[in-house]
Amino acid sequence: MDESKPLKVRLTFSVILVGISLLFAAVVTDHWAVLSPSLEENTTSCEAAHFGLWRLCTKRIFMPEPSPKEKSCGPISLPGDHNCSYFKHFTPGETSEIFEVTTQKEYSISAAAIAIFSVGFAIMGTICVLLSFRKKRDYLLKPASMFYTFAGLCIIISVEVMRQSVKRMIDSKETAWIKYSYSWSFACACSAFVLLFVCGIALLLIALPRFPQNPWETCMDAEPEH
Repeated sequence: MDESKPLKVRLTFSVILVGISLLFAAVVTDHWAVLSPSLEENTTSCEAAHFGLWRLCTKRIFMPEPSPKEKSCGPISLPGDHNCSYFKHFTPGETSEIFEVTTQKEYSISAAAIAIFSVGFAIMGTICVLLSFRKKRDYLLKPASMFYTFAGLCIIISVEVMRQSVKRMIDSKETAWIKYSYSWSFACACSAFVLLFVCGIALLLIALPRFPQNPWETCMDAEPEH
C-alpha cells in the first residue's frame, strides 16, 4: 500500500469539508440573486429583492439623495424594511402583489429539491470517508468519491435552474424587475461545485489500486491493497 495514501486522503477530505461548508452556506441562505426595479423620478424609496432556494425577500430601501443617473434600486445593503415569504414572489409596488406564475414557483421548488439531493450525497460521502478511517476500510473511498461527485453535479444543476428562474423573472412582463445581479450565496454554490466535483474525482483516483510501475510488472504482481 502507498504510504502517502492516508495523507492524500486526509488532505483531499479537508478540501472537501470546505466545499461542504460552502454548499450548506448556499443552501440555507437567500442571497443567490438581487433584483432591482426601475426608479421613478424624484423618488425617495424603492423596493428591491433578494432570494434563494427557499424564500424571496423584498426590501423597501430609503434613498435620501437619489442620483439622476441611477436607473435601478439599490444597493441592497442600504437600510430598509424587509418582507420575506417562502416560495412566493412579489412585484415591486405599494401593494406588494404576489407574483402568481406557476412555472416560476416550479423553478424554485425544483432548484431546492435538487439542492437537497446534493446535501444528501455530501452527507453520505462524509459518512463513508469517516468509516474508511476505521480499520482501514479503503474500499469505502470509492463510493464516497462518487457521492461527492454527484453532490457537485446536483448543486451546479440547481445553480442553472436558479439562473433560468432569474432570467424568467427579468424577462416577464408581469414584474417590474429590470436589473439583476448574483450575490454571495450564488458564488458559494459555484465554489462548492468546483471543490466537490474536482476533489471527488481526486479521491476516486487515490482510492484506485496501484498500477504497475514497470513495463514487465503485471497487475497480478502489483502490491496488494491492505
